[in-house]
Formats: sequence, structure tokens, C-alpha cells
Amino acid sequence: MLFYIDEFPEKLHHPKESNLLFPRVARLAPQAMEAIVQLEEDHAHSEASVRDLQHLLLGWELIGESRRAAFDTAVRRYVQAYLAHMQLEETAILPIAQTTLTDQDWAELDAAFEANRDPLATKGQRDPVYDRLFTRIVMRAPAPIGVGEA
Repeated sequence: MLFYIDEFPEKLHHPKESNLLFPRVARLAPQAMEAIVQLEEDHAHSEASVRDLQHLLLGWELIGESRRAAFDTAVRRYVQAYLAHMQLEETAILPIAQTTLTDQDWAELDAAFEANRDPLATKGQRDPVYDRLFTRIVMRAPAPIGVGEA
């Protein structure tokens, strides 16, 4: 899962938000700047956070149980921050974007985001390169996300 987060949201999705969506919203709705600044700060730190988690997980796998607590704490902190990030996008940016962006803006944004669709979440159009990764995630993740043990 950490590999996927590094591959898609960090390298493809977040840069499109930062370079395409946020500037348009900021130009048309300056009242969104506080939220945009926070989201950009999140983006600036999130790649390092994912790499830190990967390192902590590797430490747990290689060194053993003594490294589990550090990973557990860090992953919980990361999930909370990621959920807060998405909530801020959904409550402070997307509603403004829906009411201020033009059809031309949406066409350009749709084309840009469509060029790099989520390789795991796009039902029926998943990139076959990621099939093995998708299967591993589904087999290990507990319901309702996957079929792994709770």
C-alpha cells in the first residue's frame, strides 16, 4: 500500500492539484488561500512521510517486533493527516471549484487528471502493470476494503 501511495498520489495526483487545480481556485476565489496553503504544506511533507513509513515498515520486517510500535504510531499519524487533508479538499476547495471554475477549466482539469488515472481505483480500467500489486493489497486488506483477516 505504501508503494502504491508513493506511485500514484505522491507522484501523479498531488502535483496536478498543486499545478493545475489550486492555482485556478486561488485566482477565482482568494478566500480559499488559507486552505490552499495548508494543502500545499501537506503536499510538501507527504512524500517524505511515505518514505519514512516505508523505512519504519522495513525496520519492523527486518529487525522484528521491537520496531512495530514505532511503525504503528507513525502510520496512525499519517492516516489521520491524510484523512484531514482529503476532508479539507472536499470541504474548502471542491465546493468553490464547482461554483467558480468554467467549463473550459473543467475540460482542461479532466484531461490532465484522466491522463494519469488512479491505477487501482479506476474500476474496469485498471492499469495491468499494477494487477499484482492490486491483488496483494486486496488479499491482505481486511473487509470492507479487501478479503484479508480483520
